[in-house]
Amino acid sequence: MAHTFVFDGDTILCHQTSDGWWPLRIQCPQDNSNVDEQPYQLGYVALHESLPPSHWLANELSETGDTSNIAKNEIAQDDMANAGAAQTTNAMTYDYARAHHVPLPTIDESSDDSIHGNAFVHYRQLMIQMPVALSDQISQAIQLLRWQADTQFCSRCGSPAVHAARSERAMVCPVCQLHQYPRVQPCVITAITRPNPATGNMQILLAHHHRHGQQQSTPMYGLIAGFVEVGESLEHAVVREVAEEVNISVSNIRYVSSQPWPFPSNLMLGFRAAYAGGDIVIEEEELSHAAFFDLSNLPKIPPKGSIAHELIAQVAREHGIEV
Repeated sequence: MAHTFVFDGDTILCHQTSDGWWPLRIQCPQDNSNVDEQPYQLGYVALHESLPPSHWLANELSETGDTSNIAKNEIAQDDMANAGAAQTTNAMTYDYARAHHVPLPTIDESSDDSIHGNAFVHYRQLMIQMPVALSDQISQAIQLLRWQADTQFCSRCGSPAVHAARSERAMVCPVCQLHQYPRVQPCVITAITRPNPATGNMQILLAHHHRHGQQQSTPMYGLIAGFVEVGESLEHAVVREVAEEVNISVSNIRYVSSQPWPFPSNLMLGFRAAYAGGDIVIEEEELSHAAFFDLSNLPKIPPKGSIAHELIAQVAREHGIEV
């Protein structure tokens, strides 16, 4: 018996539980004559398993004896995943499910939190509470389904493309044989710190991006981030993005962690860096404000589940502050 997630754009079919919305795993019999057994069709994809952080943290923890809060939290998330947040093997769009008569539960048209039933809920809302591995797999599904929809024609000759015949994640042109694979766009995101020049308390550079909205009563501040350009190393991209967006220089650049981010199809690569010099001058097309904030007096920051939150929280935790 195969299982599948069902998506409508960036939303996933969920069931309301006592702890909030949770993704539904729909049973989809392999011998169902209405669903082709090919692992890739338009609106239907096979998913790879996503690994939890403890998969690569475990050895490090046993060797170093690290019992920090961040390590405990990540292990706890894995326990939750094993207990009731199982991943699945496939994903399909709502349109595909209806066209192939896949049995679905009753779906409410609204995703209001007061509803007790099933509804489509946005990934951004879910990622706050989901274990990392499950969140990453749903991100994978969103990206693959969008890639399918955007790659129905050959980018070289314009002929209709078809899925590769050997269960390969590729759209193939039957005319010129061009293979088009899912693309991942690398982005760097950086937590920049310095001691407060007046007090010596540690500070972190945060910026209010236009994409976070201008009408919020409490504006949200995030980290400096941007796409890696052709011919750049990741470290070069950090230096360039920081200089372009806030006009300062950084040193001691070091990689921390990564996160797949399906808006649209990014791999966020998290870094830490130290302020090296310069006065903040914002890139006004990107930002409305940027400043160094004391860790004890932070503005509203991105929600849990995002790599921006984790980088900020890591810096704060090192100085005995929980965010």
